[in-house]
Amino acid sequence: MTTSGDPVHHSPKATDGLRLRARLRYLYHGTQPNAVKFRLMVIVVDLAIIGFFIAAPILKQAGWAFYLVDAFIALILGLDLAARAYAYSDIRDWLRKPIVWVDLMVLATLLFPAWLANFGFLRLLRFWSLLNSDLFWRTIGRKFDDTRVEEVTRAAAALVTFIFVTTGFVYAYFRGKAEGINGYLDALYFTVATLSTTGFGDITLPGNWGRVISIVIMLVGITLFIRLAQTLIRPGKVRFPCPRCGLQKHDPDAVHCKACGLLLNIPDEGS
Repeated sequence: MTTSGDPVHHSPKATDGLRLRARLRYLYHGTQPNAVKFRLMVIVVDLAIIGFFIAAPILKQAGWAFYLVDAFIALILGLDLAARAYAYSDIRDWLRKPIVWVDLMVLATLLFPAWLANFGFLRLLRFWSLLNSDLFWRTIGRKFDDTRVEEVTRAAAALVTFIFVTTGFVYAYFRGKAEGINGYLDALYFTVATLSTTGFGDITLPGNWGRVISIVIMLVGITLFIRLAQTLIRPGKVRFPCPRCGLQKHDPDAVHCKACGLLLNIPDEGS
């Protein structure tokens, strides 16, 4: 039993664990050059993995070599997720994040390829989770003061992710069943033609479910495209939390908060 004034002694294992957690927090959340370089390396590796996911339908022809790379990527993603979880202060709060569940779903398709083979197209969600992660914006996005680049990037990521996830779905479930869909490029061609409502009609999905899927692709795709166009056209905003109501974004020349009317003092870009 110790009193409040007695020093707290940790076992060697506990001390090593605290040092490891402190080191991981430094790497994943720190602002020092070494931490930023580490996160840049993580982002580059992530982009390479995403490229592998995109090319996976073609690379599967390599046989056992493909599954060997698949297992290696599963190891990398598993270690990365474990490190992020350990570096986070509250694991329960970390598990509440939708991005975390997306990454866990991607990891599951890698760990259990035999059972989740038809869900391999969900791996492309990794692109969306990367460009919406705090790690990405603490590393890349910290160079941008306003939110315009962030909004455009997030909107473009959502559209690109939807295109490739839908392409993977069409390829996985309609290859050889729909006339004209014999390869990945055919599925990509159908997705883009349907999303843009061009509708050449040379490739169509069979049955009522095929029509329903085509309608969903058109509706969701147009919505994401309009969202991207709006972020490109509408005036940019700056991130300046209102002290009274907490509204995060305002027009660069705003004098009053448009939500509560409080007088603001937004710094000029040159100041």
